[in-house]
Amino acid sequence: MKIDELNWKILDCLQKDARESFAKIGRKVGLTPPAVTERVKKMEDLGLIEGYRTCVSYSLAGHQLKAIVMLRAFMGKLKPFLSKVESFQEVINCYRITGNENIIMEVVLKDQSHLEKFIDELIVYGECRTHIVLSNIVANAPINASKNIL
Repeated sequence: MKIDELNWKILDCLQKDARESFAKIGRKVGLTPPAVTERVKKMEDLGLIEGYRTCVSYSLAGHQLKAIVMLRAFMGKLKPFLSKVESFQEVINCYRITGNENIIMEVVLKDQSHLEKFIDELIVYGECRTHIVLSNIVANAPINASKNIL
C-alpha cells in the first residue's frame, strides 16, 4: 500500500491521540468524517494500523522499577525461553535480536526484591545483564512521513 499525504496526516493525528474523533481529524486534514472513517478502516484492514491501546503509568500502577534485561541464551535454551517468556507478567516488551545477546526485554517490577526473583527465574535460560531505567527520553514516538521507509 502506498501511503499518501492525507493518510500520513491521519496517522499523525491518530498516533498523537487515538481517541480523537474522525470529525476533528477531518477538519485538520481537510476531509469529511466519512472519508476519514473509510481511510482509517482501509489502513486497519491492510494491517498498517495494528491496533489501539491505553498507556498505563507503571509507577502509579505499583511498579517502582523499570529495567532493560538482556539475555544470552545457553545452548539449547533459546526455544524453551521463547515458549516461556509470554507467561512472565513483568515483561512488557521482548525482542529477539542480533549480536552477543539473543533477547532484550523491557520489564516493570515492584521493587529490587522482585527484580532479584525475576532474574533468578531467567538464569536457568542464560546469562542476564540488567539495566535500570532512570527516565524515558523518547517514548512511543510517532512514525511520520519524514521517517517513511515504506
